[in-house]
Amino acid sequence: MTTAFIVGAMGAGQSTRRGDRRARGMLDGRRRPAAQEVRMFTTSLILALLLAPTDGPRFEAPVRLQAQDGFIRVEAPGYAAPCLFDVDKDGHADLVVGQFSGGKLKLYRGLGEGKFAPGEWLMADGEVAQVPGVW
Repeated sequence: MTTAFIVGAMGAGQSTRRGDRRARGMLDGRRRPAAQEVRMFTTSLILALLLAPTDGPRFEAPVRLQAQDGFIRVEAPGYAAPCLFDVDKDGHADLVVGQFSGGKLKLYRGLGEGKFAPGEWLMADGEVAQVPGVW
């Protein structure tokens, strides 16, 4: 297997830390020039190389998610942004699915082990939450 090295760089004169309020290329209260900060950052990054396979990402086969009341779906014309996040802080990832129709968000509460409760619209101030400016 061949590996690719991904390394980033910063422009000269940019500091990796805050504190150069006088724009002198040196951190206030310290005698380390910003260029030295860049070298240290680059050296640290090279020491911690990110290795990635060159044959591309590997994905598992797709799985159609289900809630207790059936397949997870939203209104046409389709999905905008599915996201896993523990909304209710119960330790189980909840699925929030945005949609193009009206900018509404549907919440499927996580039950653990990849199972979800029936979907409900995400509410704000007693009304269905909507992202403004979406169809």
